[in-house]
Amino acid sequence: MYAVFTAGGKQYRAEKGAVLRVELMKADPGSEIELGDVLLLADGDDITIGAPLIEGSKVTAKVLGHGRADKIRIIKFRRRKHHRKQMGHRQHYTEIEITGIAGGQ
Repeated sequence: MYAVFTAGGKQYRAEKGAVLRVELMKADPGSEIELGDVLLLADGDDITIGAPLIEGSKVTAKVLGHGRADKIRIIKFRRRKHHRKQMGHRQHYTEIEITGIAGGQ
């Protein structure tokens, strides 16, 4: 059984026991959270698609910790113009472990 849910504007595919890195959430490490924006539920050949969400379904997860991803370098360069701009970015994330998927109707 798996589900597709949204968190932080992105979509994730979740199975029980999977460890995911989602956008930063305000939750303490070790706490349980519920993600209610479920778009799709699949159990073998039985697939339920929401319009846009599936009512009464949720994904429960345990927060493992918070962190920052690797640095991404952004370089803007214009040849022959004596122009070079360089920046970096490290995205914050929350690492969660999926503990359960509850179906809707």
